Amino acid sequence: MAVLLALLVSILAVRVFSGSYAARLAMDLPNQRSLHNAPIPRTGGLGVATGVACGWAVAGAALPVPVWAGAAALIGVSFLDDRYGLPAAVRFLVHGVVAAWLVLVLGVASGWVVAAVLLMVWMTNLYNFMDGADGLAGGMAVSGFGAYALVFAHQGMTGFSLASAVIAVAALGFLLFNFPPARVFMGDAGSIPLGFLAAAFGLLGIVRQVWPVWFPLLVFTPFVLDATVTLARRGLRGEKIWQAHKQHYYQRLIRMGWSHRRTALVEYGLMLTSGVVAMLMLRLPAIAGYAVGGLWLLLLAAGMLWTDWRWQSFTATD
Repeated sequence: MAVLLALLVSILAVRVFSGSYAARLAMDLPNQRSLHNAPIPRTGGLGVATGVACGWAVAGAALPVPVWAGAAALIGVSFLDDRYGLPAAVRFLVHGVVAAWLVLVLGVASGWVVAAVLLMVWMTNLYNFMDGADGLAGGMAVSGFGAYALVFAHQGMTGFSLASAVIAVAALGFLLFNFPPARVFMGDAGSIPLGFLAAAFGLLGIVRQVWPVWFPLLVFTPFVLDATVTLARRGLRGEKIWQAHKQHYYQRLIRMGWSHRRTALVEYGLMLTSGVVAMLMLRLPAIAGYAVGGLWLLLLAAGMLWTDWRWQSFTATD
C-alpha cells in the first residue's frame, strides 16, 4: 500500500507541480551551460517529495529524526535556491549541519565523524551536479534505492526496506515526466534531498552492519565516479567547482552528438549493473567478490578513458 501510494501520489504531484501555474514557481531558463533550449519548470522534485512523504506516512517506518527532518530542511532551502538563488556558502552550511546532525545521532565512531560528514555533504552535492540531463537523477534514484530496498529486505530490516522502496517508486513517478524529452526537471529541491538520502540510508546500513562501507559507493558508482573525477579536475585547474558547467562525462557525450535518450539508456545500464555487482559482492566469497567489483571498476574506468579520448578528438576539430 505504501509503495503503491507513493507511486500514484508522485505521478499526480509531479503533474500538478509541472502545470503552468505551479511551474512559474521555478523555471530553468537556458543559458550557456544548459543542455536544453527552452524554458522548463524545475519543480518536479516537489512532486517526488510529496510522494515520499505520503508513502512514509503509510509505511510507518521508524526512521531516525535527522533523516526525515534533515531531508525536509534540505527541500525547503533548496527550493528557495531554485526560486531565488542562494549563496553557495549558505547552501553548504545547511548541508553540513544536516549531515553532522545525522552522523552524531547515529553514533559514528569519533575518529570517523569528520570523514562521515564530509562524505555525506559530497554525496548530497554530487547528486545535484549529476542532475544535468534528462532522466539521469530519476533513474539513479530508482536503481540505487531499489538496491538498498532489496538488501535491507534480505537482512530482515523491513522498515528500512520499505522506506527505500518508497523513494525508488516516487522517483519512478517523476521519471515518467523526465525521461527524454523531459517535460519537467527535478530542481535542487529534488536532487539535493535525494543525494542526502542516498548517503543517509547508506550510513544507516553501515552503522546497523547491513553492508560494508564500500556498498553504497558501489551502488551509486556512475554518479560518484563521474562527479568526483570531473570536479577534481576542475579544482586542479583552479576553477570554482560549485559553479555550473558542461564538463561531466554525460554532458560531453551529449555535446559530442549523443541524444539525451541514448545517454540516459546507457547510464541506466551502468546504474543497474553497478547495483547488481554490489549485491553480488555481498553474497560471493571475499576473493571472488572483490575480483568482480575490481573488474567492473576497470570497465568503468576504460569507458571514461574512451570518453576522454573522443572528447579530445572532438574539441581538436571543433
